[in-house]
Amino acid sequence: MKIDVRRNILEANQELALQNREFFQKNKVLVVNIMAAPGAGKTSTILKTVDLLRKKLRFLVIEGDIASRIDAEKMESRGIPVVQINTGHMCHLDANMIKGALSKFTYGADNILFIENVGNLVCPAEFSLGEGLNIVISSVPEGHDKPYKYPGVYLKADAVILNKMDTLGSIDFEKDSFYEGIKALHADLPIFEVSCKTGEGFTEWGEWLLGKYRENFPQTML
Repeated sequence: MKIDVRRNILEANQELALQNREFFQKNKVLVVNIMAAPGAGKTSTILKTVDLLRKKLRFLVIEGDIASRIDAEKMESRGIPVVQINTGHMCHLDANMIKGALSKFTYGADNILFIENVGNLVCPAEFSLGEGLNIVISSVPEGHDKPYKYPGVYLKADAVILNKMDTLGSIDFEKDSFYEGIKALHADLPIFEVSCKTGEGFTEWGEWLLGKYRENFPQTML
C-alpha cells in the first residue's frame, strides 16, 4: 500500500489554514503573505508600506526566518507589533506555525497582518497560511528570468512587486521579458514597480492594498 505522506501533510495544513482564515475574518484582519527570494526587499517593502499607510491602518507583522531576530528587531524599532518564528531547517512557514502566533497579538479596527515568509521561491508557495493576499516581491538585481524558473510562486500571487527599480539602468535586466513571463502565467496580475530607496511606486501599491482591505471588509470607515 502506497502512503502519500506529502499529500497528507498538505491536506492537514489546509485544514489549519482554513481555521486561521476564519479567525482573521472574525477579527477583521487582512493577512498579506509576502514571498520572495533572499535579498529581494521583503522587510524594506513592509516598512515602507507601513510608513505610507499607518495613519489609516494598524499593522502587525509575523517574521519567518530560519534563524535570528534581525528583521523582527527592525520592526520593533519602528513600534510595529511583531512575532518572530524561527523555522530551523524548514524553508517555509506553515499554517500551524501561524496559528501558534495569533494569540500573541491584540486586535483592533482595520488591521493588516504582514507575514514575511522565509526567503525562498519554491516551498512557501505550497503551504497556505490562511492569508487573504499572496504577494511576490522580485527585484531587478535578481534578473528577469524568475517567472520562468519559479512559475509556481507567481501562479499563486495576487500581485507582484518589482523592487529596486533605481538599479535598472546599471543592471542587465530585460523588463519586457520579465513581464512576458508573468503574463504567460497570469494575464491580469497587477505588477507594481517600486524602489524602497527612492519611494518610487509606493503610492500606487498603497492605494491598491488599501482597496483590497476595503473589498474584504466593506463595513470599514476607511
